Amino acid sequence: MKRAFIVVKFAAVVLMTLAALQLGAQTAPPQLVGTLAKVRESGSITIGHRESSIPFSYRSVRGKPMGYSIDLCKLLVDAISEEVGRDITIKWQPVTSESRIAAVVSGQVDLECGSTTNNLERQKQVSFSPTMFVSGTKLLVKKGSSIKSFRDLVGKKVVVTAGTTNDKTMRELAVKFKIDMILSVAEDHAASFAQLQAGQVDAFATDDVLLYGLLAQNKAQADYVVTGDMLSYDPYGIMYRKGDAQLAQLVNDTFHSLAEDGEIERRYRRWFLRKLPSGVSLDLPMSPQLETIIQTMVARTE
Repeated sequence: MKRAFIVVKFAAVVLMTLAALQLGAQTAPPQLVGTLAKVRESGSITIGHRESSIPFSYRSVRGKPMGYSIDLCKLLVDAISEEVGRDITIKWQPVTSESRIAAVVSGQVDLECGSTTNNLERQKQVSFSPTMFVSGTKLLVKKGSSIKSFRDLVGKKVVVTAGTTNDKTMRELAVKFKIDMILSVAEDHAASFAQLQAGQVDAFATDDVLLYGLLAQNKAQADYVVTGDMLSYDPYGIMYRKGDAQLAQLVNDTFHSLAEDGEIERRYRRWFLRKLPSGVSLDLPMSPQLETIIQTMVARTE
């Protein structure tokens, strides 16, 4: 009888052990790979940021990266920190329109937080977060200019920023509508605006929100005007390396959570409806397109 009891007790212990092992296998987190594994091991993440993409990603007077995109990236870093189970140090790496994609592909930066358009051509090289803003190409000219639309650019000098979709848009328009404009390319948005200020060009073509941001930052609304039709559709997203399924899932889930609790809208109000550190507000309400995108993200979580 005693031996039988011992056998039964041993069998029960074995079964409990197996059950515990099975439960542990079911609840254990998956092994980290890709960017999350890299971050877990190093304790740091490198963020590529722009220096003059106002109000998305630019430098404060003290040289600190700031803006709408920077805010959203910091929230992503919080989510990554929780996922990998340790505190993370952010390393800041400035990038330009020309260098940003290569910086992500090569691993120089882990997230690119700027004003980058998500399109099919770029998706061949990198991945994007859900859309965080919708913009489009317009023209910036001095007040009193005869330029009212792209059709008035015949014989005019137009500057675009290197590596942007606006460069491609203006070149395609020139060919399609046989507009003999003179295009020049500057290194970044600040340099493009400087050419317009100096009278070296007649117009600066880039995303309308960036034009409004430059005017607000430079307190130049009285001297310049954003004009013309929207010449392109440019949905912005945060870039990260292609083929990183774990990070992609975390980025998408985080954006959906931020949409559900209203955090994206709060950050939007902070940067587009309230005063910037320069003391001027863009006073730019959220577009119907972005409102719909956020509502769709909320619906996904319900």
